[in-house]
Amino acid sequence: MVDQPPKRQRVAAYALILRGESDDEVLLTRLAPHIRFDGWALPGGGIDHGEDPRDALRREVYEETGLHATPGRILDVWSTHFTGARPDGLVEDYHGIGLIFEAEIDEASVDVVPSVVEVGGSTDAAAWVPIAEAEALSLSGSARHGLSLVPDRRRTA
Repeated sequence: MVDQPPKRQRVAAYALILRGESDDEVLLTRLAPHIRFDGWALPGGGIDHGEDPRDALRREVYEETGLHATPGRILDVWSTHFTGARPDGLVEDYHGIGLIFEAEIDEASVDVVPSVVEVGGSTDAAAWVPIAEAEALSLSGSARHGLSLVPDRRRTA
């Protein structure tokens, strides 16, 4: 009998937050060098056991951007499944599920420049990026999917 790799499932909450005169900028976070993916993501992350997904979203947005946000409706559910090596070399059968929420920055954070609060975490930078420029970046799968949900009229530079 062939050993099967261990199975791991991760459920996460991600925020699609837009701003600008015509909602033409998106809030993105850059993944830290120790993360196996080099690129940008939507703010968000893993939902702790027993944690409400909207509470997780508020927590993750604050940790990764220093901004307070209010989650709205779920726009879509994103899923990825693969078998491969983790950063530590262990091969696993990974299934990631991401809840992509529409969210808004709270009034107290509107003029605050995004900056990472959780030092040493999965994020090392946060920024407002014009959507047209964001689409040309190296994006995580959930971020690319989230941007595909933005109406075309907001994608012009």
